Amino acid sequence: MAQIKHESVQILSNIPLGTGYYRIRLSCHRQYARALPGQFVMVRFPEQIDPLLPRPFSIHRLIKKEGIAIGLELLYKVVGKVTHALALRQPGDHLDLTGPLGNGFVIPADVAHIKIVAGGIGVAPMIFFLDYLNEHKHDLAGVEVFLGGRSKADLLCLDEFSTFGLPVHMTTDDGSSGDQCLVTEPLEIAVAENRPDIIYACGPMEMLACVAGIAAQHGVACQVSIETMMACGMGACLGCAVAGRKSSDLYLHACLNGPVFDTRELRI
Repeated sequence: MAQIKHESVQILSNIPLGTGYYRIRLSCHRQYARALPGQFVMVRFPEQIDPLLPRPFSIHRLIKKEGIAIGLELLYKVVGKVTHALALRQPGDHLDLTGPLGNGFVIPADVAHIKIVAGGIGVAPMIFFLDYLNEHKHDLAGVEVFLGGRSKADLLCLDEFSTFGLPVHMTTDDGSSGDQCLVTEPLEIAVAENRPDIIYACGPMEMLACVAGIAAQHGVACQVSIETMMACGMGACLGCAVAGRKSSDLYLHACLNGPVFDTRELRI
């Protein structure tokens, strides 16, 4: 795993993807070549004191040249002060970057059948995850994707999933694309019909709780990436606590113990 590095990085591009979503590319240290899918970075504006604290973003993709990491991509939705300010940044501007942080997805050697579940911006770490599987010669024939959003505009990365040749089951709350239902509904049917070796999920906590319940009911291993606010990313502020299942782990912290957890460790 790569060591944590603090650095000033340059924005390479900052491209709108549609209604409120952006993909930003940043330069980065070569050590990010050892980053794992599911890990995250903390981003801060170097010249501003408001907002003072950095914000966490999942690593969406690595930019590599001859096996060396030269940049990384972040996927974000404009929802608050930081992301509004980030959307205004231009190529050549600089940001403070700390990472890679946290624990990533664990991929057992004998896993063949994988179901990926992403809700909204929870799709962010999943492209990095698929890149990682591909790079490590994992057969993607057994991978199936379940993608949910409030509307068609919230279904992201469809071109990327298509490039991997993966089947994608789409759902929206308003029925503007795919089935009008929660993404966990087709997931539950699929798990019952063709039990996977493992489920990987990222999205709202309510969705993750439902995914964890489906996995437990069918005896399927499940790892989830928790979306939560973090003030430091290193365990100092204790602001990203999540309820643990063991009495000795009454509370776990997404930045240190996660953001990826085996669902058997959590009370969600």
